[in-house]
Parts: sequence; structure tokens; C-alpha cells
Amino acid sequence: MNEARELGRFLHSRRSHLTPQVAGVPVLGRRRVPGLRREEVAELAGVSIVYYTRLEQGRATNPSDAVLNALARVLRLDAAESAHLYDLARPRQLRAAEPSSAQAQRVRPDLRRLLDAVGAVPAYVLGPSMDVIAANDLARALFLDDAGDPASTLNIVRHVFLDATARSLYPHWDQVARQTVGFLRFSAARHAGDSRVGRLVAELGELSPEFRNMWAAQEVREKTHGTKTFRHPVVGSFDLAYEALTLPGDDGQSLIIFTAPSDTSETALKLLGSWAVGSGTRGS
Repeated sequence: MNEARELGRFLHSRRSHLTPQVAGVPVLGRRRVPGLRREEVAELAGVSIVYYTRLEQGRATNPSDAVLNALARVLRLDAAESAHLYDLARPRQLRAAEPSSAQAQRVRPDLRRLLDAVGAVPAYVLGPSMDVIAANDLARALFLDDAGDPASTLNIVRHVFLDATARSLYPHWDQVARQTVGFLRFSAARHAGDSRVGRLVAELGELSPEFRNMWAAQEVREKTHGTKTFRHPVVGSFDLAYEALTLPGDDGQSLIIFTAPSDTSETALKLLGSWAVGSGTRGS
């Protein structure tokens, strides 16, 4: 991924979504663009229009922290978007080197034991390209993932956009899809040296027009916590809360743990666990 070009696209997208009213810019006469103009962003951020134009065109590299902070303030970026801005603005060679593909896919034995220990709730380890590189039985059953083939790896992005069961598994599919693309875009910039992320974006861009459109929207999300609704073909509809925990020392990996926020959800998880045992689902 060309970070300078992606930085320009991101800046253009964010200023296009910010109205003059929200930014505190006086509106005089008819405007040809719905968002802020380049010169308005430059003036509010305290940089020259020439320099800001170079940033949007991908011709300026390594902007200072002061410039990035000013742009984040002017464009009203949230925490995830601000972190994404920094990831795009920092040349790859100035960031820590990415682990090799083999290292990135390796899960420590202690983590595998932890997944099994929390077997009463779905839990899995997610890699930078959103591969589920380890999961307990309940997580496999939740995502309807057949772990019979040890060589198969569930990828959350492919699952959401290319798996026909995802449309029925997620009643709010559009919301889940946008969050998934936002998570992937955040990871793509943070792990620009991971070739798997780039290949995944290219693959989904070819196979899914919906992914292609959502990716072009430049929305960014950081996977932290939230609630997701499921409509499982075996146990019915229920909500699960999730927490995403970054794993220190395992670059790019996160531990995702679901919990039951209600009695209905708890009952559904128990039924799901019984079904997983009966169907022979097993973790990786």
C-alpha cells in the first residue's frame, strides 16, 4: 500500500464529509463542494494551501506531529481516525518492521490453552488480515465454521462478504459489513508491511462490489468493544457483547471474547455449546 497516496485519499474523504457549519467556516454564496475546500482546511490547520495540496496529492511525505495534530483537530477526527492518520503519514521504514508471515500466523501454546479455558463463551485470536488463527469450539459453532479441515482458516472479511450464510447470520448485515471494512482499513495502515492484508483487499475488491464501495468510503474503525446481534440457524436470535484485547508481544494479534449480556443470550450460548459437542465441531 502506498501510504502517501492513501493519506491523500483519507484527507480528501474526511474534508468532504465535514460541513462548513460544523467546522465553523462562514458560508458565502454558492458552494461547488459539499464539504470543506482545500484552502479552508489549510487555513484552519495553519499550513499553506500549496503544502496541503501536496499532502492530498500524495506528493508530501513525513508531515510533522504539529501538522498531523492540526489536521486531526480541523477534520474532527475521532481516536481511531487520528491513529489511522498517523499510521498513513509515517513512512514504513520509520515504523517497527512487520513480522514474517509465519510469525504472524503463530499462536502461542498458552493462548491456545486460554481459549480452551474460556470454553463457556466464544473466543478467538484474530490476525492483522482478520484471519481467525485460533478459536475455541464455541466460536467455531457461532460462525458456522467447519473445522474439519485443519488447513482451512476462517477469515472474517471473506466470511462477511463472500459467505452466503453471513447474510442470515447477521440481521444487521450492513452495519457489520461497514464495521468489518473499517477494522480492516485501520489494520491495513498499521501493518502496511503485511502483504496478506493487501492481497485480501485486492481479492475482495474484485469479488464484492459492496466491499469495493465500502472500502472507497475511507471509514476507519478500531476493534475495541461492542455488541453484535446474531440469528443462528440452530439456536435463534440473540445478542453478544465482545471485547477485543490487543496481545502485547504478538504484533497484530488480538484476543476477541464474547459474553452474554442477558439471560436470553446465556441460554443461547448453552444451547450452542451443546450443539457444538453433538455436531463434532472442534477448535484449531
